[in-house]
Amino acid sequence: MQIDSSVLYLTAASIGFFHTLLGPDHYLPFIVISKARKWSLWKTNLITFICGIGHVGSSILIGFIGILLGVAVNKLTPIEASRGSVAAWLMIAFGLVYFIWGLRKAIKEKQHTHKHAHFDGTIHVHKHSHFKEHSHVHEKKSIKEITPWILFTIFIFGPCEPFIPVLLYPAAQGNLIDIAMVTLIFSATTIGTMMLVVTTSLIGFKFLPKLNFERFMHAIAGATILLCGISIQFLGL
Repeated sequence: MQIDSSVLYLTAASIGFFHTLLGPDHYLPFIVISKARKWSLWKTNLITFICGIGHVGSSILIGFIGILLGVAVNKLTPIEASRGSVAAWLMIAFGLVYFIWGLRKAIKEKQHTHKHAHFDGTIHVHKHSHFKEHSHVHEKKSIKEITPWILFTIFIFGPCEPFIPVLLYPAAQGNLIDIAMVTLIFSATTIGTMMLVVTTSLIGFKFLPKLNFERFMHAIAGATILLCGISIQFLGL
């Protein structure tokens, strides 16, 4: 049975869109880390884009190797499933470590007051945090620089499970144009949806009332990533 190319392309776009939209692990890590790290919208989208390239690129590479070696594309599904498990555990580990670090940081950043008596009898009270003042330089060189690379590593291992079934038909037909178009459309839709959700979410946050839990944002980010990993590994999301 022949399937019209336009139907095939629409299917690739639809699956890429809904697969990404229904998988919060595709965008929540970028949203919460961006809020915690105070990344600009441009930087957040750049990191999301690069991680998206790694996410779809690794599945494309495996799919194309399978095609070149003459391996049935549907036999690559177990490989994608095992990669998904690795990515989930990496996300769980990263989320847990980041949560513990963020919670420790929040506790140490708790402000305390000092009173200063002046010669004229007036008393001046001010608040500050020793941890925030002394750790800022060191924290800049470590966690801030490595976080995007950790996310990139996780997303390289994170497979695009629906891509292999979408590739199955044009690969079986040996239609190189359809293979290329399906790959391009699926990839562009997946990455575009990731960036769209991240952008709209961060813009939407600006209209919400500001709550006083800024020092807990790193812990919240870690907990969110941890829950994403758990939901993938144990709930099959």
